[in-house]
Amino acid sequence: MYIKGRLISYGEPLDEVYAIRKAVFQEEQGMTRNMDQDGKDRDAVHVVAYEVGNESRPVATGRICLEDGGCRIGKIAVLKEERGKHYGDFVVRMLVNKAFLSGNRRVTVSAISTARRFYEKIGFRAEGEEYMENGTPHILMILNEENFCTACGCHES
Repeated sequence: MYIKGRLISYGEPLDEVYAIRKAVFQEEQGMTRNMDQDGKDRDAVHVVAYEVGNESRPVATGRICLEDGGCRIGKIAVLKEERGKHYGDFVVRMLVNKAFLSGNRRVTVSAISTARRFYEKIGFRAEGEEYMENGTPHILMILNEENFCTACGCHES
């Protein structure tokens, strides 16, 4: 098996994105559909990661939105049975790379606090205090282009 990623641009169908997010955010985490589908999807660039074997199967997704002169990644979702296989890392790195190749120099994420170490391995730095979002502790994390780790992510940042 190997991983394949696909960027989904403005106006393309989001069926695979919504199927993964529904499984993770709504069915697993108990989010409402309105909390998941916040109206920003049509103006975002999405990534879908596929597990490729005998057939391609969508297993992870995320998006990037332009906000306040920078980019914000979000809605990172990996199917429960596929976690631990680095699909999330793959999706985040594709989104961050897209942001930097598009001329942005900074990317932010409102990270669930338990995912802090995951983002730090990529080069993100926490800023400020934790806050509640949708009933879950989050922290703002920022990645400047010069801190983007393109290596394996297995070292201390």
